[in-house]
Amino acid sequence: MKTIADFNFENKKALIRVDFNVPLNDSFEVTDTTRIEAAKNTIIKVLEDGGSCVLVSHLGRPKGVEEKFSLQHIVSSVTNVLGVQVKFVDDCIGETAEEAVANLTNGEVLLLENLRFYSEETAGDVAFAEKLSKLGDIYINDAFGTAHRAHASTAVVAQFFTDNKCFGSLLSKEIQSIDKVLNNSEKPVTAVLGGAKVSSKITIIENIIDKVDNIIVGGGMTFTFIKAMGGSIGNSLVEDDKLELALHIIQLAKGKGVQIYLPVDAVIADAFSNDATTKVVNTNEIPAGWMGLDVGPKTIELFDGVINNSKTILWNGPLGVFEMENFSKGTIELGNSIAKATENGAFSLVGGGDSVAAVKQFGFGNKVSYVSTGGGAMLESLEGKTLPGIEAILK
Repeated sequence: MKTIADFNFENKKALIRVDFNVPLNDSFEVTDTTRIEAAKNTIIKVLEDGGSCVLVSHLGRPKGVEEKFSLQHIVSSVTNVLGVQVKFVDDCIGETAEEAVANLTNGEVLLLENLRFYSEETAGDVAFAEKLSKLGDIYINDAFGTAHRAHASTAVVAQFFTDNKCFGSLLSKEIQSIDKVLNNSEKPVTAVLGGAKVSSKITIIENIIDKVDNIIVGGGMTFTFIKAMGGSIGNSLVEDDKLELALHIIQLAKGKGVQIYLPVDAVIADAFSNDATTKVVNTNEIPAGWMGLDVGPKTIELFDGVINNSKTILWNGPLGVFEMENFSKGTIELGNSIAKATENGAFSLVGGGDSVAAVKQFGFGNKVSYVSTGGGAMLESLEGKTLPGIEAILK
């Protein structure tokens, strides 16, 4: 696996696919610079070697050229994060872009306009990718968030850089972290799978079941399992057409010696509201008109014991409706348990939109081993799929 550590960028122009798909407010100001910060190590390595950087990214899902999706809006934020004045050009291919790149000197950073202003980007157009390839001597993919997309700038452009292509610092860390969980893990290995639906996690479960010792189930999908086992779940979220699937997972795990842990008690509410009346009951004894919105104290204690006996932990999905304060305790306490296990030497990987959001919201970012930057890409990796953006560099 070639990374930026394998190259000296002196007098080279590096074409870097970054993921600067960052949130903007109504004034077009960046509200979260995490993804920009994630690319910093790669960019600085090129500059310190004595090279220059040509950054390409998408922003949002524009239909053609839309000013509100212009990367011009993020130039000042990228400049602030890098500590280097970033130049900008209002195109990403053609004469304007090529001239700006030709004028770039060592130590400089140029940000090109939104790739998705061209439909050829998402179509994976070869001619478009070839035009992009003229803008650098070496191609670096550092955009894990789009590695699962077969787009021109992620999966196609690499073919024009036969030996001069590599993974950036961020992308190589993502690959190594997922590989550590799936293929090189220290046992016991525990996967925490939360979220609403069993159906969205089944391929992950099937891929990891031979590699884990414990699976902790949380979130809304808990109640599909509980109902399948004959429990009463009241008005809790359930996939009635997945009851057989839930029983299949339980039997599959049993046959492979994998322990599945389901919540034993739940914080239930008489409405889907932070102001609802609440009480704690056993998960299989939820009365009609009530719904489970978080795990209860016995479950928190049970899960804490499992987590702290683990050497490798994958966390994908919250345990409850953490966006509402009254139903956030289970997710917060899970975060505390994982943080404690990590401090005691376990390797912990957090990935998938909602769990990453929870980690940020409750301040666990520096208390776990690694927080993935790619939601869909992370999930597809856990499902065992080969990501086009990664495969293109390995070819």
